[in-house]
Amino acid sequence: MADTTVLRDGLHFGEGPRRGPDGRLYYSDFYAGEVHALDLATGEDEVVVAFDGQPSGLGWLPDGRLLVVSMLDRTVRRLEGGNSKDGDLVLHADISDIATFHANDMLVDGEGRAYVGNFGFDLHGLIDEVGIPRLLEPDFDPPGAALALVQPDGPEGVTVSVVAEDLKFPNGMALLPDPTGEAESTSGSGTMLVVAETLAFRLTSFSVDRNGSLQNRRVWADVKEFGIAPDGIAGDGDGVWVAPALQAAVFRVTEGGKITHRVETTQTCFAVAVVDDKLVCLTAPDSNPSVVKPERLGKVEVYELG
Repeated sequence: MADTTVLRDGLHFGEGPRRGPDGRLYYSDFYAGEVHALDLATGEDEVVVAFDGQPSGLGWLPDGRLLVVSMLDRTVRRLEGGNSKDGDLVLHADISDIATFHANDMLVDGEGRAYVGNFGFDLHGLIDEVGIPRLLEPDFDPPGAALALVQPDGPEGVTVSVVAEDLKFPNGMALLPDPTGEAESTSGSGTMLVVAETLAFRLTSFSVDRNGSLQNRRVWADVKEFGIAPDGIAGDGDGVWVAPALQAAVFRVTEGGKITHRVETTQTCFAVAVVDDKLVCLTAPDSNPSVVKPERLGKVEVYELG
């Protein structure tokens, strides 16, 4: 029996949930080509922007402008001037030279720096060919993917670079306090970036330098024994909530791979966010486009954190 309450249904496939500057939950619906803002108190849902593309990761610049990952053309877009009725979704950064397949999740820090992952290869094509069990075998070694960093450079310009390589399907990301010596160095920012490597069944962390570069790569938590292929993640104190991509549940994980909490959902959970005292879970029956694109079976589920 699920622990969550379904707040909204009728999605194709929800991704990229984030708490917006106005306190609402923002999320993308892949196959509707829409970014929504949902009031968790009232259930009122607004389409903030719609475009002919496939949105995923979301974030905000320090001045409040929304950034949206456009998956298929491997770009980051910026919303200028409000919602889709009176605003324009313009090019913020082109990461196609770095992303070797669809661009995906994104984390934007307080300085406006955007970390953007990508599939690395045609995941669903491979699943159709060999099946999910092959991905779980010990000798399966998927192609690696690079993590892109998009840094503001001047009033409207950006610089795009590679900050990490050979990540096995880099997915959700979260910033946590850095417990290593890097946090106390002159170059360290005191934070670390935790990245979900979905097809390595682990969470990998990096110390974040003040200039946004990443150092001191290490395995933060190996979660394969729990059947967790980490997809979306959300920071929560010294731990992260993890959407497992293969289970109808969400797990809270701390460094070293300890599971502190498990929350049951109505169907498989692919993305999570923490908004005030609520854990928000975006669920669907599957992630394969052939299943979820023609239907509207995705949900927004909520669990009260106490």
